Amino acid sequence: MVKFEDIKGFVFDLDGVIADTSVYHSKAWHQLADELGVAWSDDLAENLKGVGRMDSLNLILKTGGKENAYTEEEKEKYAAKKNTNYLSLLKNMNASAILPGISDFLKTLEEHDYRLSLASASKNSPLVLEQLGLAKYFEKRVDPTTLKHGKPDPEIFARGAEVLGYKPEECIGIEDAKVGVESINAAGETSVGIGDPKILHEADINFTDTTQLTLANIKAAMEVGEH
Repeated sequence: MVKFEDIKGFVFDLDGVIADTSVYHSKAWHQLADELGVAWSDDLAENLKGVGRMDSLNLILKTGGKENAYTEEEKEKYAAKKNTNYLSLLKNMNASAILPGISDFLKTLEEHDYRLSLASASKNSPLVLEQLGLAKYFEKRVDPTTLKHGKPDPEIFARGAEVLGYKPEECIGIEDAKVGVESINAAGETSVGIGDPKILHEADINFTDTTQLTLANIKAAMEVGEH
């Protein structure tokens, strides 16, 4: 692991890290899965975390044994329908959806002159940041429409460091999904996983929830890793 003093930037996932938007995604996907006749489960919901829209739809169809039941054009329509459902649910979102401790963490990073970028697969992330009142912290964002590969490919987190003008080893990536942690690691950044350590066991640093996500805790964990 690199030294804490070498870190200059932080690359954030959005859903489940900054705000609890994953619940809105789950509701929208659940609605679509019901329409498609695919049984919803906690495992399916977990596997969809951090995954792009079309990949999520294909995963739902595969779960229901229907991966070959629809044309690409039909899939595009279903994916668009899910997004419409999601956006309607988002209208009720405000700063209360920011996860505990995140506002203070972002302020601390700003006070210590760290640069931040957003590496979210969601095309709706600018809207979400505006509704949360956090857009000012994330002037640098990865445009998911420009990406060729989804997580766990390193592309999105590598780009997250690139838009900051930093090397991957100068950045910490923060994720709540297994595929996201794998993406951070593959990009060569220090990974912080938020959630169940059994699921996110590949993370360099693990916190069970966002209340533990502080600069002091990250520094302490990195210093332990040096010994």
